[in-house]
Amino acid sequence: MQIYWIKAQAPLRVLALCKHLGVQAEFIHLDPTDGSLKTQDYAKLNPNKKAPTLVDGETVLWEASAIMVYLCQKAGSDMWPANNPAEQVEVIKWLSWNDCHWMEAVGSCYFEYIVKPTFNLGQPDPQAIEASLPLLHKYAGVLEQHLKGRDYVACGRLTIADFQLASMARYWQESHMPMRDYPHILSWLNKLMQLPAWAQPWPR
Repeated sequence: MQIYWIKAQAPLRVLALCKHLGVQAEFIHLDPTDGSLKTQDYAKLNPNKKAPTLVDGETVLWEASAIMVYLCQKAGSDMWPANNPAEQVEVIKWLSWNDCHWMEAVGSCYFEYIVKPTFNLGQPDPQAIEASLPLLHKYAGVLEQHLKGRDYVACGRLTIADFQLASMARYWQESHMPMRDYPHILSWLNKLMQLPAWAQPWPR
C-alpha cells in the first residue's frame, strides 16, 4: 500500500489514522510547490491533482474520508462502524456537516494563517478573517452544544468523524480562531491531542 501525502490538513487525518491503527504503508511525500502534484503520472492516480491518494494493489482512492473508511475496513476498526448501519449514518452526518459547514467556518482562519505561509501566498488578510467570524461562531455554537456531555463527536467513541472535524480546528491557536468561548470544543481537541498518532501524525 502506498499513500501519497503533503503536509496539509486532509492528509493529516489519513496519516494519523494509519499510525493510530498500525496500518503499514509506504508514505510518499510530495512537494506541492515543485509541480509533483501536477505530473501526468500522478494525475492518472488522482485527477484532482491533490493529496492524499491511496494505492493498494488495484484499488486507487482519493478523498480523505473515503481513504479513512478503507483503512478502517482494512484494519477491522470500529472507527468506521462497518457492521452498524445506524452508526454509519451518525458518522456520515458529521462528515457531511464538516464538509458543508464546519470546514467553511474554520477554513478562512486556517487558510490565512496556515496555508498562506506554507505556500508563500502573502500576509493574512484581516478583512477576510473578520468577514468569516460570524460563520465560525454560528457553527462553533452548534458543535459546542453537541459536545456538551460528550467526549467524542459520534457513537460515543473515537471515530473518523473526530479526525475529520479536528483537522483544521486543531490549529485554532496558530490560526487565531476565537475558540476560548467554547470550552467543550477545546476539551475535545485537547483529548484528541493526547493520542500519540494525532499529536504526531507526520511520517519521519
